Amino acid sequence: MKRFCQLISVTLLGFAFFACSRDTQPKTPLETFKTYTLAIKKKDAAMMKSLLSKNSLEMAQREAQAQNVSLDEIIQRETLFSGDQTTVEYRNEKITGEKAQIEVKDFSDLWNTVYFVKEDGRWKIAKERFAEEIDKQIEEDNKRYDEIFNRGRQP
Repeated sequence: MKRFCQLISVTLLGFAFFACSRDTQPKTPLETFKTYTLAIKKKDAAMMKSLLSKNSLEMAQREAQAQNVSLDEIIQRETLFSGDQTTVEYRNEKITGEKAQIEVKDFSDLWNTVYFVKEDGRWKIAKERFAEEIDKQIEEDNKRYDEIFNRGRQP
């Protein structure tokens, strides 16, 4: 009987160890996004950083240095939505290889795209892609304005 109890104890200990050592990282872009929203609500900068891509962290670090503030301050300040939003709506999760995106409704009821990239087998939020899209839109707008401006000129 004593042997049986020891066997059960070792087995339960093994299960407990396995459960605790399991990978608790999000498995999909949507799970990553949901975990990120919870981290924002809890003001958990460490968790937020763990869910951001390497390029996003580098971009935030450059901004922190330029503003002479901590990386955590930038991470907590520059979220994908307002921390006081009570609900966050999302739709249209699309996964294409190592990249993904989800549309998220912001505080002004506009749908914005949140980009993801797979790094080291984990889905990370790629905030740098959002910045690239803004730059791309500005460039396209500038070209359009140049065309409008130059239309009235004689060659």
